Parts: sequence; C-alpha cells; structure tokens
Amino acid sequence: MTAFLITKPSNTPFAHFILAHGAGAPMDTPFMNTIAEGLAEKGILVSRFEFPYMALRRDDGKRRGPGSATKLLDFYRNIVKENAGDLPLFIGGKSMGGRIASMIADETGLTGVICLGYPFHPPGKPEKLRTAHLEVMQLPTLIVQGERDPFGKPEEVADYTLSSLLKIFWIPDGDHSFKPRKKSGHTEEENIQMAIDAASEFILNTAKSKEKN
Repeated sequence: MTAFLITKPSNTPFAHFILAHGAGAPMDTPFMNTIAEGLAEKGILVSRFEFPYMALRRDDGKRRGPGSATKLLDFYRNIVKENAGDLPLFIGGKSMGGRIASMIADETGLTGVICLGYPFHPPGKPEKLRTAHLEVMQLPTLIVQGERDPFGKPEEVADYTLSSLLKIFWIPDGDHSFKPRKKSGHTEEENIQMAIDAASEFILNTAKSKEKN
C-alpha cells in the first residue's frame, strides 16, 4: 500500500493535485513542503508519494537510482487509479516526477499536468532531448521553469516543437529549483510563490474550462 503525504486546504477543495518528487530527493523536502502548503492555501488538495526506490531509501538510508522508466510509469499509473474521485485530478512533479507524469498524460480521468522544473535535456547535453511526447500532448500542461535551469533555458526551449496545449511559465533568474542569484534582485521565496500562483491559476482555469465542456 502506497504511503501518501496529504496536504489539505482549510475549506472544501476544488481540485486534487498529485505531486511526485524529483530523482534525488524525497517527497518532504522544504521545496515540496512549500509547494504543497502553498497550493493547499489556494484550495487545492495535494497528495505526495514516493517511488519505490525512494521509499526504500527512507527505510534503509541507502542511496539508489530511480531504476527503469517503465517501472516508474507503471507505478505512477497505479497512483492515478488509486486517487480517482469526484475532484478534477491533476498530476505532476518536480523534475523527474514531472517528466514521468507528462508521459502518462493519456491516463483516463486526468484534467491536467504540471511540471516544476522540466528536464528537457541532461545538463550540458542539449542534443539529448526529452521532448518527443511533449510535441503531441493532448492534455493541458504547464511547465514552470527557471530561466537559468541547466535542464532547459529559454533560448533553447524557444526552438523546440511543443504541443499547443503546453504552456511554459518562466521564473526570473531561477535555477532548477527556482532559486535566483542574489544580484538578480529576486528572492527564492518570491520565486517559489510565483510558481505556486502560476500552478494554482492553471489548475483553476483548466478545471473551469473542463466543466464548461
């Protein structure tokens, strides 16, 4: 049975967001906590979980890699099935978690996808793109990306062919976790709040649009 970390809004939620962690950190980092709490304040129920390799690390403390993409995809698909309900259901995650979510966007019952820091390519290897499925996305998708993200910067992403249903929100001077340089005049707190605002607005507008249709 998967263990979930649930962050509930104070009032009745209008949407449910499943938030997956990145490749190297668990579901309860300060970044993940802030995002979940911020979205809950906006009226969104947030459920976090850990892929099996990360859950094992929590048990024994041993670092290990994510394993095969197929296993991660199947695991996330089961997470979606476990969380099917009456609320509009959004999926996504930080970095790798967001990428895996975007790859199962054809799962029935989903309303949208949110990726926080999408790994368009490995750092320093812009030729190794991870964008093929993003060209044909059939589900509304939001990518929140730092302007200095080594996994994909504005000048690189501008040349990609992406689905018309995919929107990108750029975080000023942000790195892969949206942290800016001090000299930029921006703060990490402001940037993460910007990401929360962008994600919550996307969830609200996408849920409303689906209701009308």
